[in-house]
Amino acid sequence: MIEAKKKFYFRDKRLFEVGDYVETCNHCTGIVVRIDRDEIGVFIVVRLDIIPGEFAYDPSDLEKLQVINSPK
Repeated sequence: MIEAKKKFYFRDKRLFEVGDYVETCNHCTGIVVRIDRDEIGVFIVVRLDIIPGEFAYDPSDLEKLQVINSPK
């Protein structure tokens, strides 16, 4: 890891931030825990809901989901 960020703008103007709820290319959902950069480029680290551990994804493999708060 060379650098960690809290926000990342991708080519199509999607903005990923730590704490965002996302869906992966294989339809798993999870939370963005960090955004890192290495020699190859930027990657998004996600903690999935169904599998323990953290997994790195290319930003183009993620879609930001909108979370709607339910009334209490």
